Amino acid sequence: MNALAIRTNGLYKTYRTGFLHKKFLALNNLNLEVKQGEILGYLGPNGAGKTTTFKIILDLIRPEKGEVYIWGKRAYGSSYRQEIGFLPDNPYFYDYLTPLESLDFYGKLFNFKKSERIERSRELLLWVGLDNFKDRQLRKFSRGMLQRLGVAQALINNPKILILDEPMLGLDPMGRRELRDIIIKCKENGKTVIFSTHILSDVEMICDRAAIIFNGTVHDVVSVEKTLETEIQFYEVIYANTTGKHELIRFKEYKDAMEGVENINKQGLKMISFNPHRMNLEDIFIKQAEGRINRWGK
Repeated sequence: MNALAIRTNGLYKTYRTGFLHKKFLALNNLNLEVKQGEILGYLGPNGAGKTTTFKIILDLIRPEKGEVYIWGKRAYGSSYRQEIGFLPDNPYFYDYLTPLESLDFYGKLFNFKKSERIERSRELLLWVGLDNFKDRQLRKFSRGMLQRLGVAQALINNPKILILDEPMLGLDPMGRRELRDIIIKCKENGKTVIFSTHILSDVEMICDRAAIIFNGTVHDVVSVEKTLETEIQFYEVIYANTTGKHELIRFKEYKDAMEGVENINKQGLKMISFNPHRMNLEDIFIKQAEGRINRWGK
């Protein structure tokens, strides 16, 4: 059984918002476990509490109730943060610095010697595929390149745990693929990764498990592999009717679906597709979302 890299117990957090300082419930008895060596996708709509969870884990803000445990020990002070790397949503870098200069700056924050900073910076830029751009000013970087630099920044202290807040946000398909590959490499090098997102396909591609959060509470944690291996839920048949319009029929049983296909063929109609449908993360997410996304700020 894997040890727990992160465990939160009953986190509760509220904010005062707006002119009237109305209370907003950000986290409500949030319990989350991240296993050592896994990639955990943290799924939820905007405002669900993902970023607040990360800030509490990092001790950037304090919960009104609840505790955080890192490697089984209560997280106090700054010492445990040495083992965590963090990429915030929309990271800010100085436009006129180069990647080497940026990583050198972050290395200084960890009191690395100059020789260590140079070696580590070059190693990380090679690792995230930016070694050919090490002397280019960051104002000339694309969003995807800045995100890769952000991951390198989060890895500068060689942490055991990597927390990424919406790392795929705003990336084109190529940028998302490059970042997914980097996250997989982190796992292969023994790191524990948790990243927040609302892009379900990215979670299905690289995550071991997914935690689903709504209204500040984790409602479900699922094994991605087991979810994708579930039994067929129904069979979907699409055909063109006599006017050429596409019609869709769903059958619960395979036998009934085949009889439907046979009837379509007998009528001389054109079959468009025949697809078995398995339960996926989207189905689970939507099921959990029903009745839960309409009470923000209450």
